[in-house]
Amino acid sequence: MRILVLNAGSSSLKTSLVVEPGDRTEARTDAALPAGQDWVEALGAIASEAGTFEAVGHRVVHGGSEHVASERITDNVMAGLERLRDLAPLHNSPALDAMAAARRTFPDVPHVAAFDTAFHATLPQDAITYPVPFEWRAAFGVRRYGFHGLSVAWATERAAELLGRPVADLRVVVAHLGSGCSVTAVDGGRSAETSMGMTPLEGLMMATRSGSVDPGILLELSRRGDVSADDLGEALQHRSGLFGVSGVSGDLREVQGAAEGGNARAQLAVAMFIRRAAAGIAAAASALPTLDAVVFTAGIGEHAAAVRTAICARLSTMNVPSELRAPDGADDQVLSRPGSSVAVVRIAAREDLVIARETARLLAG
Repeated sequence: MRILVLNAGSSSLKTSLVVEPGDRTEARTDAALPAGQDWVEALGAIASEAGTFEAVGHRVVHGGSEHVASERITDNVMAGLERLRDLAPLHNSPALDAMAAARRTFPDVPHVAAFDTAFHATLPQDAITYPVPFEWRAAFGVRRYGFHGLSVAWATERAAELLGRPVADLRVVVAHLGSGCSVTAVDGGRSAETSMGMTPLEGLMMATRSGSVDPGILLELSRRGDVSADDLGEALQHRSGLFGVSGVSGDLREVQGAAEGGNARAQLAVAMFIRRAAAGIAAAASALPTLDAVVFTAGIGEHAAAVRTAICARLSTMNVPSELRAPDGADDQVLSRPGSSVAVVRIAAREDLVIARETARLLAG
């Protein structure tokens, strides 16, 4: 089965043409959506390049509590997802727009939604419940959902292969460090702890998102009337994180360049990013009976060697080694030396392969 996988962002569209079974990728693209071009135009151009395919798989970041497994997309499913649009505005909104356009553009093939939140359906009650008035959960749906599940599933599977261990016997913390950042403790293939919460705003410091902050700050700003709720949302989503602290960029490479040039705020931003990522990994590991490996994935996790090493150095009390081998060019590899009590692994993010696999599985019944 040839499956077209669509991963829509706020201004870009990642696509893959995957043949299942076998995870064979025939084509991949990651392109910005041209100014003024709508999703229908973009998808039409993709279709002309891709040729024939038997199904379309879509990444959906937030599935809420109703969508805990991949689903075939129907009008009813679309209506349910529309109600979740605002819980992950940077992700669900463009994904739903692209999904609607894809169903119009490719009406003769089935469409399947794969949810980032579904992987975290195994989280225990003490992990998903917030220490707020208990009635908020039933009244407002206040609970932890977790995100980056498709990435975590792939990283865990590949780490097991590289380490020669069955997934069922492996305890790892996956650090997905990119524009969005999260850590997830995986116990035998099941999510046991994760840093993102009800929305993808909680947890680690990110490119332009704040991650966790003292809620009293937000209450105080709101009480004083200095910042409206909409302004708070815009600031926490788009003007915080690496960008907010450095004043340079949300791209770590640009922030590192400024830091090396002596920019004090950029230096602070990099130091904060490392500290908070290490703290998140340590916190997630506390949910595991033992720690076999720390797995780095996504853009920063894969490519920022100095940041990876600095994060590991802060985890020395957990026996995570900071003396790592230089990557040899391959995306997926073990960076720690043989015999290390905790392995350090680098894995290329391939959510598209998980989405294709889920699409094929669902359609096969």
